[in-house]
Amino acid sequence: MSNASQSPLPPLPASDRPEAAARLRDALLAASFTADGLLELLGAPAYAALARSETVPALRATRGDTPLEMLVRLFLLQQPVPHARVAEVLPVDACLESGWLARAGGDELAATVDVRPYGGPGGEDWFIVSDLGCAVGGAGGIGRREEGVVLGVGGASMTLAGITVRTPVAAALDLGTGSGIQALHAAQHATRVVATDLNPRAVHITALTLALSGAAAADLREGSLFEPVRSDETYDLIVSNPPFVISPGARLTYRDGGMGGDDLCRTLVQQAGGRLNEGGFAQFLANWQHVEGEDWQDRLRSWVPRGCDAWIVQREVQDVNQYAELWLRDAGDHQGDAAEYQARYDAWLDEFEARKVKAVGFGWITLRRTSAAVPSITVEEWPHPVEQPLGDTIRAHFDRLDHLRDHDDAALLEGHFRLAAEIVQEQVGLPGAEDPEHVVLRQNRGMRRATRVDTVGAGFAGVCDGTMSAGRILDAIAQLIGEDPVLLRDRTPAQIRLLVEQGFLEPVR
Repeated sequence: MSNASQSPLPPLPASDRPEAAARLRDALLAASFTADGLLELLGAPAYAALARSETVPALRATRGDTPLEMLVRLFLLQQPVPHARVAEVLPVDACLESGWLARAGGDELAATVDVRPYGGPGGEDWFIVSDLGCAVGGAGGIGRREEGVVLGVGGASMTLAGITVRTPVAAALDLGTGSGIQALHAAQHATRVVATDLNPRAVHITALTLALSGAAAADLREGSLFEPVRSDETYDLIVSNPPFVISPGARLTYRDGGMGGDDLCRTLVQQAGGRLNEGGFAQFLANWQHVEGEDWQDRLRSWVPRGCDAWIVQREVQDVNQYAELWLRDAGDHQGDAAEYQARYDAWLDEFEARKVKAVGFGWITLRRTSAAVPSITVEEWPHPVEQPLGDTIRAHFDRLDHLRDHDDAALLEGHFRLAAEIVQEQVGLPGAEDPEHVVLRQNRGMRRATRVDTVGAGFAGVCDGTMSAGRILDAIAQLIGEDPVLLRDRTPAQIRLLVEQGFLEPVR
């Protein structure tokens, strides 16, 4: 197995030979070297093991001599394969000339890059290129990672791809493209895609990912954050899975931002506002510091640029010890010299102590450019399971915000609402009691929220089918429970607004 290393890295295939990528793609598809083909060949346990950096189950599952087994050993497991066998499946001369394959001594060939089949959202057969040993989960058996390597698709990449709003747009920007997975997704619904990365290897590998996946070429640029973007360029969609790790120094380009603390993520968010067209979205994964004596939510609110709505969701929090250990293991430092590991651990804790950081949060940041006089900023903690993809859920969240902002309480009561799909009601109380202690509405889709409502709120939500106005429904409820309808109309809009904001009710337009 090859460890991801800068000394030396294997040669990259030439990006100016698109016909070679097309021929290789056709050969891979003909052999069923696809996400579905891998799952069928390896079985779910071995397939899942690859994402945990465990290759033994896949090696055992590919002991035969079929074309698909050979391709898995060659491109995913980095095993040399006899030249004659490869020639039966792939256009060998073209692959050697363009650099996809190299001679490995004797009469064997080896891959120069990881190639991982990846299923697109519409059933597309895509291929993600990365450095050797850097496929999903480090399937090549990564040892200690070094500066400049380009990783494949991990959990963070897939999370960002899942939360991104997917509507047709004129221009999309992928900052810190890495292996190109976000640019590849964006190319399906954006007329023009610009992808940037500080690492020149990542810019090159993104071109390979797009070519091998049969996608349209992107405008690829080298540079940090917004530096490669001209001052007059604006976008309808900006996405970034940046090097957000809060670390002492910038040892590893793929994860360490090189700015102090969480300044890189803050800078990225603050600069994005001026690069968005009206109604455009900017979506990021980020880490942020929890500092002694400071509300973490206030910290994040201060990042939001003027003229933007924001929805920020904290998905996880780790104390500084857990955080340091996670990223030391990610770099393989725990496998090296014990004294060096301890020194690096100390350096992380020294950095956090100096900044009075007690924990680090991880989550999603979504901005939307708005002309509203008072933008909406929502910062919340939601560590519970969600249903991916969430792009439509996030888009609908901002659509509902617009509706609520445009309707005062009187207009709200004139409006019509519909109960969202797959909402269930739970009643909690003592057995045999006449009335429940409280009623909970729970979503089985999207964010999978739960919210407590009173009997009026539960009754209101249950009747909403879009046919009656909110005011008429409340009048009917008032008659049933013997309450003054004016008073009920007066006190209920706040509860309706909450149910709309959280996605339990949808305005009927």
